[in-house]
Order: sequence, then C-alpha cells, then structure tokens
Amino acid sequence: MASTSPTDLAAELLRACLAGEPWPEPALDALIQAAFDPQTAAAAEAARALFAGLAEPLADRFEPRLCDDYAALFSRVFARALPAFPPEALLAHYRAARRVRPVRFEPARVIVLSRVTLGADIAVTSVLLDAARQRFPRAEIVFAGPQKNWELFERAPRLRHLPVSYPRAGTLPERLAAFHALRQAAAEDCLVLDPDSRLAQLGLLPVCGPDRHFLFESRAYGGDGEASLTALAQDWARRVLGVEDAVPWMHPRFACEFGSQPVATVSYGVGENPAKRVEDPFEEELLVLLSARKGLVMVDAGAPGSEEEERVRRAAEAARARGARIGIHEGSFASFAAMIAASGLYAGYDSAGQHAAAAAGVPQACVFRGYACERALARWAPDGPAPAAVVRGEGKSAAAILNEIRQALA
Repeated sequence: MASTSPTDLAAELLRACLAGEPWPEPALDALIQAAFDPQTAAAAEAARALFAGLAEPLADRFEPRLCDDYAALFSRVFARALPAFPPEALLAHYRAARRVRPVRFEPARVIVLSRVTLGADIAVTSVLLDAARQRFPRAEIVFAGPQKNWELFERAPRLRHLPVSYPRAGTLPERLAAFHALRQAAAEDCLVLDPDSRLAQLGLLPVCGPDRHFLFESRAYGGDGEASLTALAQDWARRVLGVEDAVPWMHPRFACEFGSQPVATVSYGVGENPAKRVEDPFEEELLVLLSARKGLVMVDAGAPGSEEEERVRRAAEAARARGARIGIHEGSFASFAAMIAASGLYAGYDSAGQHAAAAAGVPQACVFRGYACERALARWAPDGPAPAAVVRGEGKSAAAILNEIRQALA
C-alpha cells in the first residue's frame, strides 16, 4: 500500500462503499497515515483524496446507507487527529446528534453552522437561521462561518458573526482547526444547529454536548423522496424547532438598483466541477440570447485570475461584437447576489447564483450537468416562489440546451 497514491486509495474505498462491500482496511490505514505525512504537500494531497475523493462522492449520492459508511470511516480518520476522542465516542455523538427530536430548552445563544459553500448557505443554512430567529426571540443568534458567507447576511438584525474559516485545500489538521474554535464558542448555555456542516464534519465532531447538537443530516433526510434541500430543511425546522414558515433568505451588505431598465444576471461558475460546464459556444450564445430579450446582461467575472474569469471575458467580448449589451460584475459574491436580487431574470449553471435567485424570488433558467445521480439534481434544484426552468444538460449539445432555455423564456 505504501506505493499506492492517496487518490487511488480513496477510489478503492469509495468503490467498496458504493458496491455495499466491506472496505479494505489496509487502504484506509494507508490513507490515514498519508494524511499525517510530515511533508505538507503530501499531507495536503492525502487530505484532498479523503475529502474530494471519498467524503464528497459519498455525500453527493444522498443515500442514507452511505451516511453510515462515512461515519464509520471518518470517525477513524478524525480520531487519529483528535486523540481525546476515540472512534466509538465520535460515533456515539453523531448518532445522538442526528436523531430528529424537538428542542425542549431555551438557550441563551444559538449557533448556526455554515455549510461553507455559498449556495448551500442560502438554500439550507438560511432556513435554519430564519427558524432560529423565530423560535428564540430573546436568544443571541450566531452565524459561524467564513467572512465571504457572512456577507450574505451581514445587514440582518439580531444576527452576529463568529468568524470560522475552513481551508478546502488544507491538510487534515488545518481543516479540523474550526472544531476547536467552535467547541470553545459553544461551551456555555448554547444550542448548535448543524445543517450538515463541514465545520463539524457532518455531525461527527462534538462541538458541544450531544443533547445540544442538532444535526440536519441533509444527505439522509427525506430518504428516497425527490424534495429539494430547501424543502427538507423547512420540514426539519418544523419538526425540531416548531417553526412552520421558515424560508431561505439573504440580507447582504450590498444593495443594487437598476432603475426601470430590464436586466438579466448570469453566472458561469461551476463550483470547482468542470463537468457542470457546457462547451463553447454556449456561454457566448446565452449572453446574446438574454441581451436580445432583456437588454443589459450583467455576468459575474468570478475570482480574479481564475479560469472562470477568462471564460467570462472571452464570451462577453464575443457577444459585444455581435451587438449584445454586456456588463461584467467584479467583486464579492455577496455584491453579485444583491445584483441578482435586483434583476428580472437569472441564468447560469448549478451553482450559488441559482439559490440566490430562488431566495430573492427572481425567475431563472438553470443548467444542470455533472451531477452524481437523479436525487442529487432533485436535492439541489432551486426552490423559491418564482418560476425556475431546470434544464438537464447531460448528453445534450450546446445548441439543444440553448434551445431549451429559449423555449423556457418564451
């Protein structure tokens, strides 16, 4: 096993889990050992294999049995990094936290954990934040998460920020650093609402006592049904917090006004999954189509210097040469979310923008490609009060996808 790469070890473990077979113990032991390599680059490579190659594919299928596999595997991983918590203790905490039961005490503080990704914090976490504000009007409500996620809610009254970072490209110890900060913050009279957060490693880490840790296990909740994650979070909030009308929402630090002119917003972000993208010339053609119908199209540039920014600027330049009115948004996602909320139409790939549009009640057309299974598409579909056309892009040409969007707009 010493000569097998971390990526191959993770793939071997994943194959066994998906097949419902016992996983090879030597592969797990070797992968854990690699995660503690004294060379930082090697340890980071093993951490990527653990999370991107194993944990995330298990989660993306939304199968309850795979939640048990994840817990059994990663309780061993985290116990190696946290010697005070043996695997059996982590599993016992997880099983208690995941149990769906009503909250029967009045906390002085409610900490709602970030999902780390922006779209999930709108579609899921914001529902729990809304329910917490309604259920506990006298408690301090705290959003624990990265700064860029906090900016989506920064202007909300009665909401405080606990800055907690999560390096998605870091080593295992770096990823677990959030646990220590959360455990200290939750030491007092506190309730922790956990929307399947990486900060608590999907309920495995005891950020507080199990009687005060309430895990919305989004990977298993809803079973074989086809409900969206937003709808499932709302149902969980009813059962756990007794709140009937919690909704997804945003209150970003930015505001945007377009006046009376019609504007469409577009994002070509793919959330680090290039399989979500539609091949050229789709992005250029969509800008031209939307400009012909809406006039001004504002497209998000993505991170400076990224592959996304290069694609966006290339498509915008080509569309402008054909007479389209294209503007490029530069800045944080929170400022673009404010722009989406002020627009009359949103279009893009399966990413954070679709959930911002859904929460803001903006009609949209969203292209899904590269999803793990049909249930994943159902779970991540935008869920809000405005019409949303979900275009399935698997196996379809750029022209066919564009035509479906054209028909939806009509």
